[in-house]
Amino acid sequence: MKQAIILRNDLGMGKGKIAAQACHASVIAVLKTQKKDVKKLEKWKVEGQKKIVLKVNSKKELVELFELAKKKTNTSLVKDAGLTQLTPGECTAVGIGPDKKEIIDSFVSHLKLL
Repeated sequence: MKQAIILRNDLGMGKGKIAAQACHASVIAVLKTQKKDVKKLEKWKVEGQKKIVLKVNSKKELVELFELAKKKTNTSLVKDAGLTQLTPGECTAVGIGPDKKEIIDSFVSHLKLL
């Protein structure tokens, strides 16, 4: 079991902003999993809450990944509030899972680590 967190690398976000967006993506996806499949969530928690943080280079790539993944597992698409570095509604991150490693990898194995 693992979770993937994918961030846009083209926005020039500061380190704190990146951390915040990654956290939003993770928490939202976890809450969706809690509502839909609590057994899956509990298994992930017991196994150590494995996560991988990856990057994409465009909004198009991020949204396409979200659209594909949401058909198979719990996902989140983070849109920034626009209070600091970005314009309101800018897509910044996606959270996929937690789910079986094979499912997560089927969407992200081609991506590079952040």
